[in-house]
Amino acid sequence: MTRTYLVTGSASGIGAATTSHLRAQGARVIGADLRDADITADLATAHGRAALVEQAYELSGGSLDGVIACAGVALFDPLTIKVNYFGAVATLEGMRPLLAASEHPRAVVISSVASVHPNDPAIVDAALAGDEDAATTAAQAAVQRGDGALVYASSKTAIARWVRHTAITPEWAGAGIPLNAIAPGTIVTPMIQAMLDSPEACAVIDSAVPMPLAGHARPEQVAPLLSWLTSEQNSHVTGQVVFVDGGADAVLRGDGVW
Repeated sequence: MTRTYLVTGSASGIGAATTSHLRAQGARVIGADLRDADITADLATAHGRAALVEQAYELSGGSLDGVIACAGVALFDPLTIKVNYFGAVATLEGMRPLLAASEHPRAVVISSVASVHPNDPAIVDAALAGDEDAATTAAQAAVQRGDGALVYASSKTAIARWVRHTAITPEWAGAGIPLNAIAPGTIVTPMIQAMLDSPEACAVIDSAVPMPLAGHARPEQVAPLLSWLTSEQNSHVTGQVVFVDGGADAVLRGDGVW
């Protein structure tokens, strides 16, 4: 039976590669993005999040088998926490009733290896408390004091923790819906291409995200993992942050996580 998916961030990067991969497997995919998608919605805004949910209900016919929340930005700007955390949470929570209508529902969101980097507790705590105004204010404060890089790491830390907290609740695990995150390393996408093209900037990236196995990855190398996590075959993996980072997490954290 054909599975129906919603993929946010479907116009580029990992979202586009995943959309293509799923369609090649015979799935029906409803894409959402700021442009060139079945649903055009700005997940940085309450209006855009509501529009996403409304149109997903209409286009899906009332049921989704998989939700893959890929939409994200990497800016030294409060927009990053609004999209990467609050937009992702709104997507997953808004789609949960549609997933509950499926026989084999699955969901996954994009975190990052940046989740093991230093973060701003004020941003993370406000996000997990559901206080978007406070999280945005804390992100703006970080930018103003020259710590803009913490905003992205904080957004990815927060969404990883949200998945860990949420996946085991009655609304998700209790309803038979596996919920996971993946944590990519450096992926060659338009979002960071300019930095990768600069030898100096690329050296900084490689220092922060060392990838001893095969170096930088392409979006199409990540898509199969997202496909499996949201497939019928995934019956028991939930609440996990699966690193697809060429070994960066092992290099950066070593035995510390255990």
